[in-house]
Amino acid sequence: MVQQSHQPAAVQAAVAYAALTAAHEVGDYLIQRDADAKAKGQHGPAGAAACARHVASYTATQALALYAADRYLRLGLTWRRAAAGLTLSAITHYAADRCNGHWTNGEGDGAPLLVRAAYAAGKGGWLAHDPAAGPLLDQAWHKGWIGLAALIAAGPRPPSGR
Repeated sequence: MVQQSHQPAAVQAAVAYAALTAAHEVGDYLIQRDADAKAKGQHGPAGAAACARHVASYTATQALALYAADRYLRLGLTWRRAAAGLTLSAITHYAADRCNGHWTNGEGDGAPLLVRAAYAAGKGGWLAHDPAAGPLLDQAWHKGWIGLAALIAAGPRPPSGR
C-alpha cells in the first residue's frame, strides 16, 4: 500500500467500499467456480472445502481491487488495515455462503446459524414463499459487512509524526 495518504479518510472509505463491492460482484459471480457454487452449502468436509476455495478466490479478487484503487488513486491505505478489512469480509462471506441451499429449512437444529437467525428475526415466511429471499438476504449480509470492511481498511489516520 502507498505510504503517504493524499486523500481524506472519507474518500479512502468511499473508494474502498466501491472497490470491495465491485470486486464482490466479480468474485461472487464471475470468478467463482460452478462446482464450488453448487457444493459450498453442503454439509461436511466437501462443502466446507468448496466454500473455502470460493472465499479464497473471492478475497484475492477483493485484495487486487483494493490494491489497484490504492495505488492508482494514492489513497494511502496501510497493509495492516487493508488485511484486517479483507479478513472481516472473508470470514463473514464464508459464514453466509455455508447457508447456500438452506434458506427454506431454517427452523431445525441442523440449519446454519445465519439461517436460524433469519427465521428468528421473522423472515421465515418470506424465505419459505419467495425463492429470491435467500439470495437477497445473502447479498444484504455481504454488502453490510463490506461496508464495515471498507471502514476498517480506510481506518482513522495515525497522529502526526508516526
